[in-house]
Amino acid sequence: MGSSPSLLFRKALTSLPRGTPLSTQLLADRGLSAKQVARLAEGGWLRRLGRGVYLLPGDELNRDAALAWLGVQVPGLHVAGKTALAWRGVRHNLAFKERLVLWGDASATLPDWFTTAFTATYQATHLFEGTLPRGVGLAPLPGGRSDLLVSEPERAVLELLSDVGKTQGLEEARHLVEGTRALRLDVMDTLLAHLKRIKVARLAHSFADELGLPWGALARRHSERLGGGLRWVSATKTGERLNLKLPS
Repeated sequence: MGSSPSLLFRKALTSLPRGTPLSTQLLADRGLSAKQVARLAEGGWLRRLGRGVYLLPGDELNRDAALAWLGVQVPGLHVAGKTALAWRGVRHNLAFKERLVLWGDASATLPDWFTTAFTATYQATHLFEGTLPRGVGLAPLPGGRSDLLVSEPERAVLELLSDVGKTQGLEEARHLVEGTRALRLDVMDTLLAHLKRIKVARLAHSFADELGLPWGALARRHSERLGGGLRWVSATKTGERLNLKLPS
């Protein structure tokens, strides 16, 4: 009787994090085998979210705990772009329902249990050269979870501009960029120096110049560095037309 799964589970319960996805490995670390975990799920002691992932019954999935769990599974996963700007205080309109913008280093599909609970998109877009020092422009939120990385404003604004014409409208992006007057110039310079997307560089220069932002000279220099044709033209999925000329 001492080794029954329900007894082992009751002993482990006090140390299990609430609202957090529970992997079979985490439960194994508390003395529960995969078979015992399956029996607990069948008996209602655990709620199965997906293959090898469980939640305590009656718990509501915690957003940040779920994101931190995904961060272990997906290399480089972080909160990015528009969401990162909003979490760091740069907003234009308050969304009725937040759409989480997530980026990472490798192709991945968000699990159904996560997208059922949270509206989210994920992409593995490589904006920067591989020589960019790891972690530049990424950090936990002040007072937030230490295992959940969120783009800092300098990186988030470049990710936002990358999304223009795909999932991000041009006019809203302009308003958000206007709110980034306090960017750290040294961090912005490092990121722009490793940027490899002409569209992003030209949008950064175009907006910074138009809005008179303090980092406009940096954006211009790196837009010139990336070069490309005299004019970069593209029709966007949102029906807008990007017509970005080389700085003159």
